[in-house]
Amino acid sequence: MPTSKVTRNYQITIPQEIRASAEIEEGDTVTLEYDEAENRILIKLPRRGRRSTMRLGRSLTVEEIERSIERGIRE
Repeated sequence: MPTSKVTRNYQITIPQEIRASAEIEEGDTVTLEYDEAENRILIKLPRRGRRSTMRLGRSLTVEEIERSIERGIRE
């Protein structure tokens, strides 16, 4: 099992074999989640591919845009 050391700035490097297997590339943003029950940190991989879009036929308000961003972050 690969290991990684935590630097004094609390940074870690994802080992090359894991980056290659998970296809993590430079510049990708990954999400970290702590699983208290299992006492482990989960790394969620970035989404790839086209995002779905739709035309509403109207302009969006700032509040609607902010709600959509918050919903996207939660998902």
